[in-house]
Amino acid sequence: MDAYSAIHCPDPDTCTQNCAIDGVPRADWTGTYGIQAQNTQLSIKFVTKGPYSTNVGARTYLLDSSKQRYRMFNLMNREFTFDVDVSMLDCGLNGALYFVEMDADGGASKYPTNKAGAKYGTGYCDAQCPHDVKWINGKSNSADWKPSSNDANSGKGRYGSCCAELDIWEANAKSQAFTTHPCTVVGQTQCTPGTQCGDNDTGDRYNGVCDKDGCDFASYRLNDRTYYGSGSGFRLDTTKPMTVVTQFITTDGTDNGDLKEVRRFYVQNGQRIDNSKANFPGLNPYDSITDEFCQRSKGLFEDTDDHTRKGGLKAMGDAMRRGLVLVMSLWDDHDVNMLWLDSNYPPDADPNKPGVARGPCPVTSGDPGDVENRYPDATVRFSNIKVGAIGSTTGFY
Repeated sequence: MDAYSAIHCPDPDTCTQNCAIDGVPRADWTGTYGIQAQNTQLSIKFVTKGPYSTNVGARTYLLDSSKQRYRMFNLMNREFTFDVDVSMLDCGLNGALYFVEMDADGGASKYPTNKAGAKYGTGYCDAQCPHDVKWINGKSNSADWKPSSNDANSGKGRYGSCCAELDIWEANAKSQAFTTHPCTVVGQTQCTPGTQCGDNDTGDRYNGVCDKDGCDFASYRLNDRTYYGSGSGFRLDTTKPMTVVTQFITTDGTDNGDLKEVRRFYVQNGQRIDNSKANFPGLNPYDSITDEFCQRSKGLFEDTDDHTRKGGLKAMGDAMRRGLVLVMSLWDDHDVNMLWLDSNYPPDADPNKPGVARGPCPVTSGDPGDVENRYPDATVRFSNIKVGAIGSTTGFY
């Protein structure tokens, strides 16, 4: 702890009292954080060198028209559509669009010490119960803070911040996945170290309140190696923009039914492209996320089925019905080099074993220092976001 911290931030309560969360004027978005918002498009640049600092990656949230609260989405019995350009994202990068069960006001009404609220981006949570969130439940997460050995701006505090997570899109130009992560808690929840947070370093990954693995539909991992990639040899060519359509099907076809299926198709070059299908002997050719798909694929991959234990799609749908916040981000992975998305994972496992090969990138790729040096100008672009009744957001059905 440096001298400044020892005086002004010796403990969470004192730190909370003495420190403040500041905002960034829109005029500084591009020069400081590499973010540009124009008309219906949001672009995020990977490395931005400003006059006083270097920024790596960014995470953004969508506010409602009041600019004081997050825009809340209820996606049950709906479809969600957007355009994306991942052509500049190489191995080790993740241009992500996803939803999490944050409080609409960022937790301001629950925690009197949270004077910032949604306007300043507070209240973040996800299914990984991240310990690197520096401000949880209106207080500094500075207790037991351990700086990251490979990221000067990050570290881990005592507490984590958990909530259900719906990953619509995690991708680079090499590989992609969409994933459901149910939790047993309702809304943003501060977790204590170890069992409740499901911390890996205590061996509690599957004992926590959230399904950290999730149930993922990833074309390459499901053994379709020619579906998604750079060039005309792939059904989805990542050198060009594409439209991503995700449908949330309920048991009774109404907003009040339970979630039973997450369907996906794409539009590119004026053509509808159906989702890929699982391509393993002994596994049905699933092309969507259902509870049966999750259980059968996890059985084939010999993965722990925490998805079912955490309530499966019904629990995911319950969180969706309560309302989710839209997040768009670009990041690299200081824990496992994004190998879980675009390479073999675990990296020392047999790549011929079903579920290990998740993308074509080498297991030596994805080191953040290398990625940040080689691809500083990498950019993801999201645009034309739409949500509506199933069959209403595009002309392709």
